[in-house]
Amino acid sequence: MTETQQDPRQQEPQPPLPEQAQSAPGLETEMQPKPDYGEQSYQGHGRLEGKAAVITGGDSGIGRAVALAFAREGADVLISYLNEEPDAEETVRVVEASGRRCVAVPGDIGEEGHCQSIVRRAVDELGRLDVLVNNAAYQAMYPSIQEISTEEWDKTFRTNIFSMFWLCKEAIPHIPPGGTIINSASVEAYQPKPPLLAYATTKGAIVTFTKALSHEVIEQGIRVNAVAPGPVWTPLIAMSYPPEQIPEFGKSVPMQRPAQPAELAPAYVFLASQESSYVNGEVLGVTGGKVLP
Repeated sequence: MTETQQDPRQQEPQPPLPEQAQSAPGLETEMQPKPDYGEQSYQGHGRLEGKAAVITGGDSGIGRAVALAFAREGADVLISYLNEEPDAEETVRVVEASGRRCVAVPGDIGEEGHCQSIVRRAVDELGRLDVLVNNAAYQAMYPSIQEISTEEWDKTFRTNIFSMFWLCKEAIPHIPPGGTIINSASVEAYQPKPPLLAYATTKGAIVTFTKALSHEVIEQGIRVNAVAPGPVWTPLIAMSYPPEQIPEFGKSVPMQRPAQPAELAPAYVFLASQESSYVNGEVLGVTGGKVLP
């Protein structure tokens, strides 16, 4: 983006998002409009030169934006994803176009063995592991707790919580002093919507997990922090919100719009880099003005 070009995120007013529906897990390639993940705007400054990172859910949304930003900051990345091949191929393309390696690993992070294999592949293929970003998540909306099955509750926790535990447990022995773990929390941890009961509960657990683990592993020189996004235009929204609610998505925050994934990536870069060397056990809110307690 040149100095004379206006950032499209700052143009006002923004048209409402059109109604749309997708089945889980959702594809960025089918979203309208396509999210902005920073391909035309993000400029790196060598903050992560020579590092290697694992990013779960790195095929689309915030994960893709973070993968691109990390690559432009000098890091090789491994992205994990469920089965969204077209999205994963796009992430690989933009990372490699930035001159860095990208290893794409499909599979279900709700399985312990797969989480272990993700870390082992990163160490084997990238030669090291400096940053773990636990970003992948699952959500579904239900009008009442009575409609949430045990299987649904279990799936949400296995994807959002168990995977984080398994990945951290496997990764920590490989992360050197100065390395970092960054977990994706949410404003839902603090101001939960009842239809997102399961998702919001897992995000609250992520905040607690982050703060507890940060006190343990700082003794090894590893910092653990979290980012708490507000509303962000990602496939998670397109596949989980009722179509008629999508045009109003994001309007409840003071900025009156959802974030684009590109607007989240700098927070992850900051927490992964030595610029945040005295930040540990914190939750960085990127919420469009909604105040976290």
